[in-house]
Amino acid sequence: MDRVIAVENNLKPFKDFLAAQGCRIIAVDRVKDTEVDAVVLSGADQNIMGMQNIVTKAPVINASGLSPEEIWNEIQRRTMM
Repeated sequence: MDRVIAVENNLKPFKDFLAAQGCRIIAVDRVKDTEVDAVVLSGADQNIMGMQNIVTKAPVINASGLSPEEIWNEIQRRTMM
């Protein structure tokens, strides 16, 4: 089963890399309506779009200072499918 990852809109290189790994990418604002395996945020604004109101059991990963490969490794480590 492919992982569903919510990625902040301004993280296109991360979206592209994760999609190439077989992940289904959705917008972060859809987390409240879709079960996701992980959420990737830029770290620039932790309160963007009222994200403090989004409840998810999925790990939230701050992409600040990390490469797409490092994010992928972190997703794999934290979701262990």
